[in-house]
Amino acid sequence: MPHCTGFGTDKPGSQAAHRGMKAEGGWAAVCTEYAPVSADSDESPYVSAQLLDGGDLANLALMTEAAHEHGALAGIELTHTGGHAERRQSRWPGIAPSQLASDYEPFIVPKAMELEDIRRVQGDWARAAREAASAGFDIVYVYGGHSYLLTQFLSPFYNKRSDAYGGPLENRARMWLETLEAVREAVADECAVAVRIGVDLTPGLDVNEALEFIRLADHLVDLWDVNVGSIAEWSKDSGSSRFFPEGYQLEWTGRVREATQKPIVGVGRFTSPDTMAEVVRSGALDLIGAARPSIADPFLPRKIEEGRYGEIRECIGCNVCIAKSEDGHHLGCTQNATAGEEYRRGWHPERFQRATNANRDVLVVGAGPAGLECAIVLGKRGFRRVHLVEAEGEIGGLMRWVAQLPGLGEWARIVNWRRVQLDRLRNVEVLTGTRLDAKAVREYGAEIVICATGAHWAENGLNAITHQPISGADATLPHVLTPEQVMLDGKRPPGQRVVVYDGEGYFTAAGIAELLALESYRVEFVTCLEQVAPVCDETL
Repeated sequence: MPHCTGFGTDKPGSQAAHRGMKAEGGWAAVCTEYAPVSADSDESPYVSAQLLDGGDLANLALMTEAAHEHGALAGIELTHTGGHAERRQSRWPGIAPSQLASDYEPFIVPKAMELEDIRRVQGDWARAAREAASAGFDIVYVYGGHSYLLTQFLSPFYNKRSDAYGGPLENRARMWLETLEAVREAVADECAVAVRIGVDLTPGLDVNEALEFIRLADHLVDLWDVNVGSIAEWSKDSGSSRFFPEGYQLEWTGRVREATQKPIVGVGRFTSPDTMAEVVRSGALDLIGAARPSIADPFLPRKIEEGRYGEIRECIGCNVCIAKSEDGHHLGCTQNATAGEEYRRGWHPERFQRATNANRDVLVVGAGPAGLECAIVLGKRGFRRVHLVEAEGEIGGLMRWVAQLPGLGEWARIVNWRRVQLDRLRNVEVLTGTRLDAKAVREYGAEIVICATGAHWAENGLNAITHQPISGADATLPHVLTPEQVMLDGKRPPGQRVVVYDGEGYFTAAGIAELLALESYRVEFVTCLEQVAPVCDETL
């Protein structure tokens, strides 16, 4: 599916290598992130694909070549964000169907589009589609998902017009229909024309009206790409596993078949091959779409095709990929360390070159997520012997207890997948319940030593705001506990009233507060930060 990476056309090598890796892994089509068709949809500082000049097209052509090399189709997400666009670089006036403040960026108040603006944007879309075809793209999107401009025209929440583009559905659909006609004429039979629409959970638009639009536009569309939610409610589209189960969008997207016989692709963080097959057999979707699962394992289709189900590196739904690809950052993944590093470091998720110093023994101290990944990579690179030594009785480090917090059970896949890999590597030995000090490490006999001993929570309240301990905080006292004492040692507060103090801003404090509340403690959540769990906000 189209998804953000932080690459756009600014990092063409990374863009081509990342999408090309998915094509190599068997994905039938790979798509760019959003590519604005007009200057008044400038999304700086977010990194998008661009079609501003010949250099942009040459950069994007690298991606289409990488996709075609492995037999995949290449798609481009042509879009306009309308009243949500920040335009920090172009500084053009914002445009939307009506002059209403954005529900995503409330300080953005666009002007109501005049007929001249409508014709210009439609022409920009057609021009962008022609240029995309010249760069080798096979699929061009007339993209309206996430409550972007075309959905803003369709939805009465955004569209308050009284002319031919407002009022009844047929009028509100006019902008999208005319844009589709312009794009079809521009690319003729060179490209397939795809549409993404959020069929529900978008302000002012429910599934019944979305189906009516699909019926109106069906003759102009080759592929329907369906999801739910808006940019202001993105957490309903790319829902984290903490709150949204696999395939949850089917409640709404599963109805699209009522309105079309054209191919339908849908998303919902599908990670199980059985679920994917069941959805396709049901007729609800023709194609399984994936962003996050394709980042976690670019070779997921190939592994399904070859029956290697146990080797699939399943997405855990933590949405760190989203946090890392936004605001000009570089894509990353908790499950797949190679994600985003295919070009910059030449990393491949399935192929490993034999190390030049492989005739040595390696000691890896600590079997948390980093130590596990390190031992696997060293084993696959052919080192003579790799000893992975863990002080505790089982591997996993912090993931021994994090996955036990409410809603985070799928995060256990980080350890589960690596446990399977380690069992298959004959040159890797795992020793648990063995604590090594510096002297023991030196005497171990390994020629290479990797320390992956991780970190633990300060027992005195040391925090990022003051860089000092908290007066009175001492984890030797029965009423002062660290997360590890609660989760691993099973300790609980001596009374029913509990304060959970958060200086981190991610999932730990909120998760422990929820856990204790479920155990009937009276919990007060206190933080030195300006909001509750700001990092969770970044991961939706």
